[in-house]
Amino acid sequence: MLRMNQIDQIKDLQRQGLGPQEIAQRLNLDRKTVAKYMCIDDFNSGEWIKKETVSKLDPWKPKINEWLEEDRRMRFKQRHTAQRVHHRLLSEYPGEYNCSYPLVQRYLKQKKRERRDGGFMELIWPPGEGQGDFGEADIEYRLRVRTIKYLCLSFPNSNGGFTQGFWGETAECVCQGLQDIFHHIGGVPQRIVFDNASGIGRRIRDKISMVDLFLRFKCHYGFSVSFCNPNAGHEKGHIENKIGYVRRNFFVPIPVVDELEMWNRELLFLGEKDFDRPHYKKGLRIAELWEEDRRHLSPLPGKPFLVERLERVQTNGYGKFCLDGRHWYSSAPEYAERKVTVGIRAHTVVVYREDGSLLSVHPRSFGDNRTDTSDYKTSLQALLRRPRSWANSPFRAGLSDSIRENLDALSKLERSRVLSVFSESNSAFGFDVAMESLEEAVRRGTVDAFSLQAISARIAYDGLLSAPEGGPDLETYDRAFLDRKVSS
Repeated sequence: MLRMNQIDQIKDLQRQGLGPQEIAQRLNLDRKTVAKYMCIDDFNSGEWIKKETVSKLDPWKPKINEWLEEDRRMRFKQRHTAQRVHHRLLSEYPGEYNCSYPLVQRYLKQKKRERRDGGFMELIWPPGEGQGDFGEADIEYRLRVRTIKYLCLSFPNSNGGFTQGFWGETAECVCQGLQDIFHHIGGVPQRIVFDNASGIGRRIRDKISMVDLFLRFKCHYGFSVSFCNPNAGHEKGHIENKIGYVRRNFFVPIPVVDELEMWNRELLFLGEKDFDRPHYKKGLRIAELWEEDRRHLSPLPGKPFLVERLERVQTNGYGKFCLDGRHWYSSAPEYAERKVTVGIRAHTVVVYREDGSLLSVHPRSFGDNRTDTSDYKTSLQALLRRPRSWANSPFRAGLSDSIRENLDALSKLERSRVLSVFSESNSAFGFDVAMESLEEAVRRGTVDAFSLQAISARIAYDGLLSAPEGGPDLETYDRAFLDRKVSS
């Protein structure tokens, strides 16, 4: 098709009396093309709409469309190509089908273009409905840059959103993140739309399957769930934009994180602080529109929900077990070569005794590299029974250099007494108090069983830096005894 300025030159030369051959030579155009435009006398825009032309393939298009429609229910690699359509028509309609392969190829390209260029309908999201998905960014965690997965829950009606960080994208992470957000905002969204590739489940054609933990979590909090169609990110475009916004505004520069769960609490308040800006389209502040979202939230359930997936696992000769095929955790030496029940959570792995009481807690490991995690509290009990293994014990390896050197300097008998008091303090006051008392004893230069016992009790009851309570007033007794002595 010629440009409008070329057509104008043709018409101008035509008015001067020139014929198509001369005009074509002057403008370096094809004579037939010039002749066609010389005959046109109506330049309304409707004339430029492409008119349907008759094609040899027209009788076969309904059959081709039928095959293409059936392809929607097939795997991507088992769908018709242009070549397969052409060969199939040749074999099924011999003597009737007489079209060329390029004709079929152009038609299939046209059909694909029509599906791709159909555009997207702008969806209306009512108040109280959300969208959820994961993003990925780097943080500085304990002096090392690590990649984190962050869960975003956005509310398209108000453009509000909240974020929680995890080391993985498992169902436990999704449930824990949603639970923390629900309790922060004081309610539950009526419906949440998730990506089809999330860790909680997926949609395959018309069938939706969800993991057991998320199903229980969903029933407990009482919200409905929808999954996007495969390869249809536009159906949750708001959360896609929110993930990018969070990365640009909350993760630049790279945040420094010491404790992930504490940082997650800060992220919740950081999300609310971001509400103090105008909505990109509605003209109101996000904080005002968020109040409308909040009013449409469902109430929180009366009972708490423990985000935990229970598994029975087999331990090896050291009392250790493996999760996810590469991450090893310790139970206790006495549980070697036995099955134990573990609770898999978003941030931790909990080991339970047979009576249901807690045996040990480990930070949960993620990633493709092998990890090996020990709980010093359980290895301490084995160390007390085998004091000669002190030099190679995991408990000793996990201590700071100063504490390790001080305990190494003790005699075997005195070290056994100190470790015994440490174990008692651990049972009575907790591992953190016991370790703090040991550090304080080292600082004061009094690493012995009696000092350690006194410091542990002081930390647990009064606090290390607080003055002890004054106790009862004994002046009444003094006066009574003094008066009796004087009178006698």
